[in-house]
Amino acid sequence: MEAKKRNFLIILCSVLLVVLVAYLVIAFVPKNINHKGANPMRKDGKLPILIAHGGGNREFPDNTLEAFYNAYSVDENVMMETDVSITKDGVILLSHDTTIDRKTDNVGEISEWNYTDLIAMEVDFSYTNPTDGNQQLSGERKRFTNPDGVEVTPHDVLYPEGVEPRHATKFLATTLEDLLVSFPYNRINVEIKQEGELGKKAFEATVKLLEKYDAFDRVVLASFHDELYDLYQARQNDGSLPKEFMCSPGIGGVVKFYILHCLQLDLFFADKMSVFQLPMEEYGINLATKEFVAKAHAHNLAVHYWTINNPDDMRYLISIGADGIMTDYPHLLKEVYNEYTK
Repeated sequence: MEAKKRNFLIILCSVLLVVLVAYLVIAFVPKNINHKGANPMRKDGKLPILIAHGGGNREFPDNTLEAFYNAYSVDENVMMETDVSITKDGVILLSHDTTIDRKTDNVGEISEWNYTDLIAMEVDFSYTNPTDGNQQLSGERKRFTNPDGVEVTPHDVLYPEGVEPRHATKFLATTLEDLLVSFPYNRINVEIKQEGELGKKAFEATVKLLEKYDAFDRVVLASFHDELYDLYQARQNDGSLPKEFMCSPGIGGVVKFYILHCLQLDLFFADKMSVFQLPMEEYGINLATKEFVAKAHAHNLAVHYWTINNPDDMRYLISIGADGIMTDYPHLLKEVYNEYTK
């Protein structure tokens, strides 16, 4: 009996020793560098990139050209975060929803609207209407108001010299092309909202725009739809996208990296990507730690946190080395940053 116990202990110790040695070896094996070369999504200095969520959607109607000009007035190096869907006539439209019910004085799926009609009819994207689970209008329309409860117009934006409001009172439909042309040097995060065949069609049309404006080195594509992220990976692996192409995974990709990170097995994370965009906490798991950020940096990956509207959270994310902070209030985040530059 004693011999059996001794043999069991020997075997157990041997297994544990092998596991320990394996972990030690893994710890010293070089990490996969998931983004090759300089990563434009990493912060430029000590402070994270100021990222305007929808252009700063509590200050001006989100995903409008006017909102992005407002964010630009706060910081000329601001990174623009936007959402897109493709219209019936193949135009990539900025919109958080795949319908226009919540944000406009009209209704319908974006895929059923022509962009030319949205412009010809001067559809106004300055509403915050109630909608149901299908993104369809479910109550009385409500105009956008700023944090002071005041309705805004395009004339309330502080534009750069030489830029005039597009309309006296309405916030007109805005396209990804508008954004690329108006801000030729700013970094932009583009999240494709549609899924399935429409999502793939939107992706291909977006890639054509990035090719047209040579913008692969400043635009990162994101999507919460796994099939689109898989498409990003497949198109990179088959060599049909430029080496500068940048993408960000949805929750699935974040979870995969986080688990490997916790197991010290992150060297097996081989996705070709550039940035994690994530909340500070998800499913009760704290994702905002120095360790997580440092591990991402070891792979030359940036870490951006959303949607941060509390000054204390902003200061904490600065302290852990976050590369970007996405906010609805660009002016507020800039005020916090100013504390560090006095």
